[in-house]
Amino acid sequence: MDKRSASTASRTPTPFMVDALHLSTLRIPFLKKQYIMQTEPTQFELPMPLPEFTSDDDMPLLPARMVNEYQYCPRLAYLEWVQSEWAASADTVEGDHAHRRVDLPAKAFPEADGIEQDDVLHGRSITLSSSRFGLIVKLDLIEAEDGVVTPVDYKRGKRPHIAKGAYDPERVQLCVQGMVLQEHGYRCDEGILYFVAGRERVRVEFDEELRALTFNAVNGLRLIAAGGHIPQPLQDSPKCPRCSLVGICLPDEVNYLHNAAIEPRPLAVLRDEALPVYVQAYKGKIAKKAEQLEISVDDAVVQTARLLDTSQVVVMGNVYITTPCLQDLMKRDIPVSWHSFGGWFFGHTVGTGHKNVELRTAQYRASFEQHTCLAIARGLVRAKIQNCRTLLRRNWRDQDKPDELANQLKILADKAMRAGDLQQLLGFEGAAAAAYFGAFDKLIRKSGDPDKMGFDFATRNRRPPTDPVNALLSYAYALLVRTWTVNITAVGLDAYRGYYHQPRYGRPALALDLMEPFRPLIADSVVLQAINNGEVQSSDFISSAGSVALTDAGRKRFIAAFERRLSQEITHPLFGYKVDYRRLFEIQARLFGRYLLGELPEYPNFTTR
Repeated sequence: MDKRSASTASRTPTPFMVDALHLSTLRIPFLKKQYIMQTEPTQFELPMPLPEFTSDDDMPLLPARMVNEYQYCPRLAYLEWVQSEWAASADTVEGDHAHRRVDLPAKAFPEADGIEQDDVLHGRSITLSSSRFGLIVKLDLIEAEDGVVTPVDYKRGKRPHIAKGAYDPERVQLCVQGMVLQEHGYRCDEGILYFVAGRERVRVEFDEELRALTFNAVNGLRLIAAGGHIPQPLQDSPKCPRCSLVGICLPDEVNYLHNAAIEPRPLAVLRDEALPVYVQAYKGKIAKKAEQLEISVDDAVVQTARLLDTSQVVVMGNVYITTPCLQDLMKRDIPVSWHSFGGWFFGHTVGTGHKNVELRTAQYRASFEQHTCLAIARGLVRAKIQNCRTLLRRNWRDQDKPDELANQLKILADKAMRAGDLQQLLGFEGAAAAAYFGAFDKLIRKSGDPDKMGFDFATRNRRPPTDPVNALLSYAYALLVRTWTVNITAVGLDAYRGYYHQPRYGRPALALDLMEPFRPLIADSVVLQAINNGEVQSSDFISSAGSVALTDAGRKRFIAAFERRLSQEITHPLFGYKVDYRRLFEIQARLFGRYLLGELPEYPNFTTR
């Protein structure tokens, strides 16, 4: 089956580089313990015979589609096969539509010795495997005539007008199917590629040249999979823009951070219009009806939301979700975040989670290295202080310019990069926070009414906050923690294993780490916007026993302001293209993963201009 998103029109051989591996550590019995680094477009050539694979082997059977992906782009195959990454696109959806008929299994297809010479047979959606080759295939269609079987592989689009009738990835995938059929005793000398858009058939002969190319692709994929070294991204390749995994692979961004000679192309990926659904009604109920979420209070439906338009469900307070609804949300990879009524983040519910064990292994390994923790923490604190400095300069409402304060923060940001340990770094961060929040009151518009609860700010306090500004700040930070926790989990990282914030029961340390530079840009900025624009009023707060909290109405308006801020587009200071903060969080989380896996020399923190 062909569900890759890249257009067949752009498939030209592209050079790639593979990191140096020590083959003596690989558990591949058919490889000699040496190999030659290849810098040319050719793939690995490993002519040694394949061993017999058994159920006890660690290496799973390779799907034919993954061999196709490797021939097309080794990095793409590694992301999908080893790291279990996947993203749908318009092309993959079109591919699914093209396969809708052949994906429905027909009646059982006879064994090789059960086919008579005059039989004319058709079989659809048949899965076969080969222990000898270590391969598994799902055949879209098999045609049998005159004792010969022919696999027919469906492809979206029109056939390319080239000498061989089709590009090598498709021919290799079809050859894998033929090899497995031959292994099962069928007589099979050629296959057919059926291009759905043009309704044309292209015959592919399984000659020695194609078989050698196929074995080369199979062996090369096993090599990189067992080695645990992701291939380098393609450089300025026409394959990348339409690939569904371009937002996960980040080829231009990774290459740019290594060599800034070529600026990254804008991320041309499907815009996700889905938004979070917040439910805070007391004794509210969330259920599923058809393709919608139904929110009801006292058995009366008060709101509905299409599942297609829902990115996550945020539950605040005494709200429950029915079991069928929760199961469907997990199947669709829609996370559920659980908060107290006041906004304290408890955790979130997901399905089985991301399967990228390789990334989490690298995360845990780095968390035990003191020098790595310190390097990551230095960059995070410096970026946070720099963004605090920018926010002060942009929102200063006093007549006197904050030049002295800005210079003080700049000095502290520079000192943070020279901190000798985490304790010293905490000291620099604390000094910067004291200076920043000491001037925070000068960013707030005053109402001038002495009879109302004002938005005066003296110092940062929490648990519980004792004034409206601190109540808003605490609530905004809780929302930001939840947003980062969801993003971190979605890309395959463990939100509870951090580097600057030390592990503690129930605390998402990595989310707290990566959100540090975004506290002023998102949380503090939303608080200032909500106050200065009049979106929250003094009447939106309740004071009790020395603590201050938002009312239901005030919370709704503040959540709207927070989500609006996440949807705001900015120009990325490094890559130059426009992106909203929602997507920026995902990009930063994936870049952090690339850093942990050794693809980047350092994590590129985000600092606004």
